[in-house]
Amino acid sequence: MINLATIANKYHVMFEQRYGKKLQAKHHYALKQIIACHTPAAGAMLYHCGDCHEDKTLLPSCGHRHCPSCQHKCNSHWLAMQQQKLLPIDYYLATFTLPAQLRPFVWSHQKWAYQAMFLAAKETLDAFFKNDKKLGECNGLVAVLHTHSRQLDFHPHVHFIVPAGGLSKNKMCWLTKTGKYLFTADNLAKVFRGKFIAMMKDASYYLPNKTPTEWNADCEYVGKGNEALTYLARYLYRGVISENNILALENDEVSFQYKDSKSKTFKTITEHACKFLWRVIQHVLPKGFRRARNYGFLHGNAKATLKRLQLQLNVNLPPLQPVIKKPVCCDKCHQPMELYLMRIANKIILDGTR
Repeated sequence: MINLATIANKYHVMFEQRYGKKLQAKHHYALKQIIACHTPAAGAMLYHCGDCHEDKTLLPSCGHRHCPSCQHKCNSHWLAMQQQKLLPIDYYLATFTLPAQLRPFVWSHQKWAYQAMFLAAKETLDAFFKNDKKLGECNGLVAVLHTHSRQLDFHPHVHFIVPAGGLSKNKMCWLTKTGKYLFTADNLAKVFRGKFIAMMKDASYYLPNKTPTEWNADCEYVGKGNEALTYLARYLYRGVISENNILALENDEVSFQYKDSKSKTFKTITEHACKFLWRVIQHVLPKGFRRARNYGFLHGNAKATLKRLQLQLNVNLPPLQPVIKKPVCCDKCHQPMELYLMRIANKIILDGTR
């Protein structure tokens, strides 16, 4: 398997020369962290065995949220946390996409535009819940921002996992809508478009020329929601590409595969390593920006409301399993070892004694 760090380490100088005008500080930092991951540049953790007095040195991960070699458990933990909030009802996956003509604007105003996408999409769904007499207007939404297409092109869109039910205005009565239809996608797109353009005008931004009047939205039935959550969890951490999909690095060209949405088959793209690096690095998010968000009765401040709702709907979930960290064991006697020195980026943050 070819890992991203190998490609970045070999071509980062050429990459920065070719794409220097497009690169921002966050891109340089992400590239630096990915190259340093699991190398002495990321630091070192020194362990000592008290039984046979053997020492062991481990190289830590960089911890960057866009590094595909890091945070193996973060996606699983997020998924497990969201599964604890599922209700025994039907769910839908609503997707809101900006037209291609707006992508240059979004690229230049990422933090504002991504936030506006979340807000416009949420307000759109809230309006549809409020106007549907079969649904309670107080909903619970899970939202995730994706900035990439399957080919890793820049393609910003937001996904919302939407329950086919909601609480009444006084939050005492639960209303559920049956059937495999929730909202009309074209109507969602029209309202989303209006709200996003209004936000642009309020912020003194202008719509680019030739922006189409018809935008895209989708509202797909996804059963009990678990599969949709699994899909959204896939790219929350560890970047936009799985290293298993990087097939080869030959003659300065990278080959990677992606699953075509129409044919459901894997296709391959082969291109220069620098172009591939840009295809991946361009999706680094602004510092501190949260890709995944919970709204309504799924928000962290609404735990009491969710608990009451789960009791009302007779939800019986198994307890969330605690994350148990496996100890580092001695290669000689196989007993747990003690961490006595940790150095991260040339800084000693833990200095114990043997």
